[in-house]
Amino acid sequence: MEGTALVKTAALASVPAARVPALLARVQADLGPRIDAYRRRYERIAADSDREAFLVEPDHWESVADRVGLSERERDAVVRAHEAAVERIGSGSGRRDEFDTALEIRSGVVIGVQEGNATRDADAEGDRHADGEDD
Repeated sequence: MEGTALVKTAALASVPAARVPALLARVQADLGPRIDAYRRRYERIAADSDREAFLVEPDHWESVADRVGLSERERDAVVRAHEAAVERIGSGSGRRDEFDTALEIRSGVVIGVQEGNATRDADAEGDRHADGEDD
């Protein structure tokens, strides 16, 4: 996550700013290995060499928080950070209005990717239906 997303998160969340990077690292450790499932199941709205962004159902973060052991406040901070990162990606790509509209009904997830595992061809975008894996 970039500095702007972290600053916005710290300003809005009831979690100390110093804890936000550690929370995001815990969530990334959970999401990173699941990126192929995200590629199959969700709409990927942006991808570059170090991260991919997806739109997910609004209650998505509840299951992530349960898996990672986040409190409600910690979960809210993580959601804010991810959505702020999606907004920033939208601003940088000239799609801010589109992303803002999407975030009114869905939530955003940004997953860091390892080099060589970044953007995939159309097959990665293909079947976004449930594949039996936990999201």
